[in-house]
Amino acid sequence: MSASATQTTIWSRAWVRGQLLQLVATASSLAALAAMLDPDRIAAAMGLFLVGVNGYSQFYAIYVGIRLATAGLALLAARQGDQPILGDLTALFLLAQPAGRLVAAFAIGLPTGLLLVVCAVELLAGLSLLALRPRGKILSP
Repeated sequence: MSASATQTTIWSRAWVRGQLLQLVATASSLAALAAMLDPDRIAAAMGLFLVGVNGYSQFYAIYVGIRLATAGLALLAARQGDQPILGDLTALFLLAQPAGRLVAAFAIGLPTGLLLVVCAVELLAGLSLLALRPRGKILSP
């Protein structure tokens, strides 16, 4: 096998998508861990103030539960390279968050500070996963 053929194999769309999915899994897991270890600090960084059992419960549901679900889905998608739908679902989980923030932007404005950076990263990762989808598999599982 020639050097260029080896390079093409190493940097294939599937390989890059798998690496991005593993990065999403790692980042989502670390975000969930940070939220579990210091919920008040993470909530404050996101512009939230946690009040009572329901406030903390809702925070844990979103910032721990959803993040861990996203991490698990991304990890599963990275291991199942021949099933593009799993990566697509991961992308949709990521893109749902900036989509919700876009809806809020019409009512109250765009997020600022750290949350704007988080939004940009979610948008970039989700769109990149969709752009790296295997060619010729538009509706295939």
